Amino acid sequence: MVFKSRRPTGEVLCPNAPGRDPIVSRILWLYGKERQNINTYRRCVYIHGTPEEWRLGSPASYGCIRMSSKDVIDLYNRVGVGADVEITRNSLPTSTPPASNTATAYRSTTGRGS
Repeated sequence: MVFKSRRPTGEVLCPNAPGRDPIVSRILWLYGKERQNINTYRRCVYIHGTPEEWRLGSPASYGCIRMSSKDVIDLYNRVGVGADVEITRNSLPTSTPPASNTATAYRSTTGRGS
């Protein structure tokens, strides 16, 4: 499902749809908790699905964290409103927590379409 202004439009795109990069699947709107990321909510920085899954793993947005539709749907179903989210550049270590930015996730209340 494609979103516009955090509302589902009814349009459905398949993974790797050519020439399009809208927000799809689910939206987790981030609210920064640290000085360097305090403006994330106002800037509309999200964790969201993308139909351009072939671009995952490389910088391709202005701050959002893009995920495959399958993975962002799973994450959306696991975290609650107000959950703390840590964003890291690298893979998670097996023992010590990484240095990261923290934020609080706010799920889009209308973003349940798939």
